[in-house]
Amino acid sequence: MSVEQAVRAGAPVAAVRRARRGRVRPGVLAAAVLLGLILLAALVPSLLAHGSPTDTDPVHALQAPGGAHWFGTDQLGRDVFARVVHGTRYSLAIGAAATGAGVGLAVVWGLAAALSGRFGDAVLMRAADALLALPGLLLALMVVLIAGKGVLGTTIAVAVGTAPGFARVVRAQALVVRRSGYVESAVALGVPRPLIVLRHVLPNTLGPLLVLATVTLGASISTGAALSYLGLGAQPPTPEWGAMLTEGQGFLDQAWWIALFPGLLLVSTVLAVTVVGRHAQARAEGRAAS
Repeated sequence: MSVEQAVRAGAPVAAVRRARRGRVRPGVLAAAVLLGLILLAALVPSLLAHGSPTDTDPVHALQAPGGAHWFGTDQLGRDVFARVVHGTRYSLAIGAAATGAGVGLAVVWGLAAALSGRFGDAVLMRAADALLALPGLLLALMVVLIAGKGVLGTTIAVAVGTAPGFARVVRAQALVVRRSGYVESAVALGVPRPLIVLRHVLPNTLGPLLVLATVTLGASISTGAALSYLGLGAQPPTPEWGAMLTEGQGFLDQAWWIALFPGLLLVSTVLAVTVVGRHAQARAEGRAAS
């Protein structure tokens, strides 16, 4: 039943609200379709781009976009379209791996804070507050200088940057679950504490955390690209979007397409992930309120 039909039929307010929540806005649908294409490029790049992202051809260097090379060629004659498509895998992998690692670290961090008593809770949460007080990119820069530059170092840096915010969510949910009736009953029955955490506390913290992780994924992708742009992430000739922006900035006056297309894909991906993530968050909050 559509929203208009529900209103005309005199449906209850709750039914109208459910119909409105179930309707997908065109912007969300467009973002989901774009995200699907981006995921396809990341999983099977050869399906969309047949050329190699690293093969050089100096004879055809700095060619403008055209029939032979849709996005033109760079200063070494490499096909920019092939590099952008193959770069999807690296940019998404860094963002997704960093977000996943941040979630894993946050689960341990947040549960330890919620279950370790007042002193342990205070220490762990003050540490989270201290890290959250730093700008995200600055914190990532500090971590990558310790972990080392490259894809692995960038992933660790972005993960550490996202973990404190996730940990606060885990702690808040764990405190609510810990005070619930069924957990108190399990404690009274003598159920071992680790079993209570695994059966009751952990599953009830993962739902809100995964929704938040979906929203945060876009920021993780952009932070990873920013570190690569600064020369601390993926290294040449890896076709990562941030590294491609660095390579293209020196040719903006004569070959604008080298930096334009990876920049457009980066912005589009971050927007698509954020829109879809916020839609998922709104639906989850709506289900929780109903």
